Amino acid sequence: MISFDHVGKHYAGRRVLDDVSLTIERGSFVALVGASGAGKTTLLKTINRLVEIDTGAIAIEGRDIAAQPVAELRRRIGYVFQGIGLFPHMSVAENVALVPRLQGMPREERAARVAELLDLVALPADLAARHPAQLSGGQAQRVGFARALAARPAIMLMDEPFGALDPVTRDELGAAYRALHDVMGLTSLIVTHDMAEALLLADRVIVIGEGRILADQPPRALIHGAGDPRIEAMIAVARRSAARLDALAAGR
Repeated sequence: MISFDHVGKHYAGRRVLDDVSLTIERGSFVALVGASGAGKTTLLKTINRLVEIDTGAIAIEGRDIAAQPVAELRRRIGYVFQGIGLFPHMSVAENVALVPRLQGMPREERAARVAELLDLVALPADLAARHPAQLSGGQAQRVGFARALAARPAIMLMDEPFGALDPVTRDELGAAYRALHDVMGLTSLIVTHDMAEALLLADRVIVIGEGRILADQPPRALIHGAGDPRIEAMIAVARRSAARLDALAAGR
């Protein structure tokens, strides 16, 4: 679905992506994990050309993205990020229907699509008339997912989409999106600094450090054979949290 061929990116002389080559298969759920400044968000944003690469090439379904009009490319790719980015002066329905309206979808069809999407992300229909300031954080993020799905993208890019949510909402929304991914046959990439989240949500975990790929494995394989001490340290944090909870539950 997506291929990176010797991709490089520099900022002010600093190498942010260093000769990255990899392939993302159709229908896969991939987590990009790494410390702050590792290059994971930059890599994600190269796919929809929010970041333009300096060297190499990126292709979607075999077509070089550099040869495609940016607006056309982005309308085929859903994008959700931590800040959500809902337009405050627009209602929920207007936010969700924005891309279909830009694509020329008739009004009645847009209304039906909004209703379908709100149901898909488990939001009540009466929220459609509200504005973003009237929503909880979890509701607003669900609207963000609905808007990203409005144009029926095949690819979903997510940059720390659950980072600002409380733990319960974060877990519920993560599980809800994973179910959507499976039902809709999406190709999903999520950036997260939380190794536990990556291991539990994704089919494949790519660990990035200093602009290079340190590991690229399914969760079970990564847990049992990370090798790199930087990756072992991230896994150890998740293990310690789980061990502490077990100890509390056992009364130790």
